[in-house]
Amino acid sequence: MDSSAQTQTGGVRVLLGNGSFLRLWVIGGLGNAMRFSDTLAAALFTWQATGSGFAVAVVTAMRALPMLLFGAFAGVVSDSVNRKAILQWGMVVSALASAAVCVLAVAGVLRPWHVAVAAFVGGSVWATEMSTRRRMAGEAAGPAMMGRAVALDSLTNAMTRGIGPIVGGAVFATLGAVGAYAVSAACFLLAAVLARGVVHAQETRRLTLGRVPRDLAEGLAYAWADPTVRAVLLVTIVMNMFAFSYSALVAPLALGVFKVSQAISGLISSAEAVGSWLGGIVLAAVTPRGRASVLMVGGSVAFLLCAMAMTQMPNYWLACAVLVLGGMGAALFGNMQTTLVLTRVPPAVRSRQMGLITVCIGFGPVGQLMIGALAERLGPQGAVLASAVAGLALLLVVGAWWVRAEGRRAQGDAAAP
Repeated sequence: MDSSAQTQTGGVRVLLGNGSFLRLWVIGGLGNAMRFSDTLAAALFTWQATGSGFAVAVVTAMRALPMLLFGAFAGVVSDSVNRKAILQWGMVVSALASAAVCVLAVAGVLRPWHVAVAAFVGGSVWATEMSTRRRMAGEAAGPAMMGRAVALDSLTNAMTRGIGPIVGGAVFATLGAVGAYAVSAACFLLAAVLARGVVHAQETRRLTLGRVPRDLAEGLAYAWADPTVRAVLLVTIVMNMFAFSYSALVAPLALGVFKVSQAISGLISSAEAVGSWLGGIVLAAVTPRGRASVLMVGGSVAFLLCAMAMTQMPNYWLACAVLVLGGMGAALFGNMQTTLVLTRVPPAVRSRQMGLITVCIGFGPVGQLMIGALAERLGPQGAVLASAVAGLALLLVVGAWWVRAEGRRAQGDAAAP
């Protein structure tokens, strides 16, 4: 059996036997778990301090806002500066931000604006995730295993997105903000240590500020000209603005609507992640068949329908169960989002396109602020329902355009000599 065949049949064993991929995979798991743990801890602290759903949404939005502001720039920088260095120092900065919140909590002077600032700092590091660590993980796996690597990484992200809120809720309930942010700081520091051992070959170049606007323009022009990339970006905007924005209201939903304890308040957020994890298991083992556009849009529609249904559930456990089903759709969305770009975009502009995906993810804070404002008028359940309905309508429009664009391109390819 040749090496290519062995790679295809080895599956996850081959990936985890790759030292650099293994380290990048573990770093991603630690980093994502702690980001979502911090998000819930910040939301619980802010809800306790203010009792305002809008204030919780603002603090939550601060973590994702840097993606919108800096994501495209991060993609340009990652094409020039050593990605391993960006990854390692990013973990150090995240550890320092969490440690600062821990110290303020120990001193008894912690305020919601402090956790908002720490969230913004951590989010600035998160803005580099797609164009540095995730690209490095895909490339470390090699072309033959790239799809499986993305699926495994997405699976792990889903799992840690579920573990993070559970850990954050449990630790916050027992040790308060001090314990939650101490655990976060330690995990980010461990991730920084692991990054040192990553073997990463990259042709770097001097980063010239004068080139940045031109590089950004080239990346945008490529995305606009390619129907697939353009559609991926549009679907990503819709999902982050109108679907995943429900996460800003996790604390008000769990504590204010379903009346559960702080210790289990993170389960409603983890439920969607559990579904994504289950979907990710299938995607890591079996390459999905069918048109990528249909898979991505179909998974997104499934999640939005489940988010709408969740708001009508009579108790907390049924709401969590519905979000498990929605998470399976989210797994398809997330897998196709990365795979389409990594497999169809030339390496020379790949980081810039991943950076643009980060920008589109960064529209999440806009949705979080919107859903927070709606919650003041409609309550948490009404706000989630209204947001999901609007997202579903927009997604159907984008999906219809994407199908037509693919059909026109197929006709053009068939007519070409």
